[in-house]
Amino acid sequence: MRAAPTILHLDMDAFFAAVEQASKPSLRGKPVVVGGLGPRGVVATASYEARVFGVHSAMAMAQARRLAPNAAYLAPRFALYRGVSDAVMELLHRLSPLVEPLSLDEAFVDLEAGGTVASQAAAREVGERLRRDIRAVTGLSGSVGLAGSKLLAKIASEQAKPDGMVLIAPGTELELLAPMTVRTLPGVGPATAEHLRRAGIHTVGEIVEAGEDELIRLLGKAHGSSLHTMARGADDRPVVADRDAKSVSVEDTFDIDLHDRARVQWEVARLADRCVQRLRSAERSGRTVVLKVRRYDFSTLTRSETLRGPTDDPAVIREAAARLIEAVDTTGGVRLLGVGVSGLADFTQEDLFAQAATAQEAAAVEAAALEAAAQGAGTPDAEDGGAEGERTAGQAAPGPAEAAPEHARRWVPGHDVRHAELGPGWVQGSGVGRVTVRFEQPWSAPGRVRTFRVDDPALEPSEPPSILARGHPRPVVPAVEPVAGADQSSSPARRPKSWSSGPGPSPPGLAASSP
Repeated sequence: MRAAPTILHLDMDAFFAAVEQASKPSLRGKPVVVGGLGPRGVVATASYEARVFGVHSAMAMAQARRLAPNAAYLAPRFALYRGVSDAVMELLHRLSPLVEPLSLDEAFVDLEAGGTVASQAAAREVGERLRRDIRAVTGLSGSVGLAGSKLLAKIASEQAKPDGMVLIAPGTELELLAPMTVRTLPGVGPATAEHLRRAGIHTVGEIVEAGEDELIRLLGKAHGSSLHTMARGADDRPVVADRDAKSVSVEDTFDIDLHDRARVQWEVARLADRCVQRLRSAERSGRTVVLKVRRYDFSTLTRSETLRGPTDDPAVIREAAARLIEAVDTTGGVRLLGVGVSGLADFTQEDLFAQAATAQEAAAVEAAALEAAAQGAGTPDAEDGGAEGERTAGQAAPGPAEAAPEHARRWVPGHDVRHAELGPGWVQGSGVGRVTVRFEQPWSAPGRVRTFRVDDPALEPSEPPSILARGHPRPVVPAVEPVAGADQSSSPARRPKSWSSGPGPSPPGLAASSP
């Protein structure tokens, strides 16, 4: 535990939904839900306007639609989100060389490594300046937590939401954590919380009072010991830059269970190719191919095969995945398929025997894929995201570089289009042979709506417009000046929404600020 709050945790507010609102003027201030749009889709992010109705991430999209029928439901655009995330991460790297990204919208920063923070006032000023710079570059808001450990910095940023900053003064950890619920601590999910509840443990303070031996008896040695340590606020984990991924994987959940064996094999081959694309974009190779199958009864199977050496060859990985699916009974129906690669390395040791597939075999695979596509098996899918829940196959329109034939074109709500005469816009909805488009851009006023035939030759898929620097391809990032110190009283105190309201001071050691 550090003597100064030099670990910063940034969490962008409702990131995917906020990016969509920033790029679509007509949706600003309105409920927006981003995720898979099929019957089995899952909410990736909901705007704060949608959360008022009870919609939250990881919720089934069907339930979200019942709770907020008038919200805008959009398919994700991960390429756009990554671009905005890169601009935010660049700002973080200007604060310190030690930045640990957790996802597209979340990261830890070691301010001590940046050499600019020596006091609570200086740390506060760095956090406030970061929030201002993020808004200037992206137009979005982020919540900042500052503390002497990663555990507490993350708790602080959660208390700061939305669009705020909370600093936890070192030395006040125990008093601050004690009244919080056990679910506040990382690693305490519904099952663990239920075990603790049955033992009469509801708060973090009660975890400390129970003692390590009792927690080990309830939860096992590893989990019980680690939970007791966290409850006391002890966390010496360092901020680790460029955390190394242990695996690369992709998966799809299907709107309707797959029963046809040829379709299942075709989907596995398609997922294997997507996995290789992600592997190569990360400039990695892998040795173990993993297949994931969730069947009609929700039972989930995983199978793996270890190759002779690490590879990024699509034929090798495709063939290994094909061998794995052959050993799985799929006659009852398949709900989800996934292909992954683990045992990652930054070099390849090609398996010459596995690569010896003949041109005849390759042609046979291609012919099977074409036949499956002709029978309606081919469904373009959403670009891979992080851990935002299961994606639903068939939700994203093909990009401009891989546009589908006219008769197979799909117009997905939220995705970008361009009309030959009316210019750029985005799909509001489609069905019954029609597609509705709203023509607007991030810097324009809310645009007008027009409806076209789905096969209108004047309408084409397009790349999303950037929300950075008013549409310029590269953001103008303001410099972060060194901080020598600041007056702590310059940031007004407030009580985070999660604390009980009423007169009185903020909880001990907790100081928060907002615009």
